[in-house]
Amino acid sequence: MTEVSHPLSPQDCLVAVMIAVSMSDENIRTAELVKIDSAVNMLPIFAEYDGDRVRVMASMVADLFEQEDGLDALFGLVRDNLPERLFETAYALACDVAAADGTLQETELRLLEEIRYELNIDRLHAAAIERGARARHLSV
Repeated sequence: MTEVSHPLSPQDCLVAVMIAVSMSDENIRTAELVKIDSAVNMLPIFAEYDGDRVRVMASMVADLFEQEDGLDALFGLVRDNLPERLFETAYALACDVAAADGTLQETELRLLEEIRYELNIDRLHAAAIERGARARHLSV
């Protein structure tokens, strides 16, 4: 595992969750990368975030995914370093990345379910977040 020399920032955690969703089906799509880049460049929560950290987070998530209990380790890092008030934000960003390419793979759906469970996202809130992501990513 890549040693992190300092605790992850809340923004690092949000980026790590988005990257995890993108990597979950072992096929990182351009639309997903564009969605992550767009979120980091446009959303107020990332206003003070160093965009170069995205690569660091991508490397960390990739290293974790190579380990047997890597997903559990990722969720531990997120729970330890992301304020609970941002758990729904993490889920919303994860849903946006999953929906970005217009299809939801089974592995993405399983990871979203795991995120809901690990971050204790209320089912009704999760449904609203999911519906919003679907609505934002429909095509004509």
